[in-house]
Amino acid sequence: MSANTLNETGEATPVSRLRITEIFYSLQGEARTSGYATVFIRLTGCPLRCEYCDTSYAFKGGEWFTFDEILSEVKKYKTKHVTVTGGEPLAQKQCPGLLKLLCDEGYDVSLETSGALDISLVDQRVSRVMDLKTPASKEVDKNRYENIALLTPHDQLKFVICNREDYDWAVQKISEYDLLSKCEVFFSTSHQELKAQTLAGWIIEDQLAVRFQLQLHKYLWDDEPGR
Repeated sequence: MSANTLNETGEATPVSRLRITEIFYSLQGEARTSGYATVFIRLTGCPLRCEYCDTSYAFKGGEWFTFDEILSEVKKYKTKHVTVTGGEPLAQKQCPGLLKLLCDEGYDVSLETSGALDISLVDQRVSRVMDLKTPASKEVDKNRYENIALLTPHDQLKFVICNREDYDWAVQKISEYDLLSKCEVFFSTSHQELKAQTLAGWIIEDQLAVRFQLQLHKYLWDDEPGR
């Protein structure tokens, strides 16, 4: 596939494209639009190696798609919800351009990002679902705390909790950065590492004003890729 096209004067110009692991249609399994039928665009590549990662197959490989080809795939499905995920989508510099295009086309767009890379170039119409990596992820040092000041009520912040240390750390970060005043905050368990009932109990005991969530796809399809 050529990475260039010809403009009106016959000169070669770069084609906007991204390396894609998969594009699929399923139910959103987490965050604000959980349960809605959604088109997922999974970009290839990630600079992080979280201990609990369930998409390591997206670290490499994939195929190049132009923006037009991506949009053509998205339009095959009757839904307004589109999620751009990874890997880490923002590791590819063309990602913000795709997000803007999807918004211009009228889609309700969310971006799932690790929080390790700058989110400032992401279109404000996009709901940025950003992680803060906990100690047990082994990537806590990759958190880009400058992103927190950029969050708006349209965005969402997620903590994946593996144990009590993670929980206490997350509670401390909520207080330190006044996170509940910035956007919705979600707590979920690292699947098979911490019982959902345990995390729910801690939240209730502390009367913590976060949203507890289960990842629906892990219960509906045992986290089978592409579902």
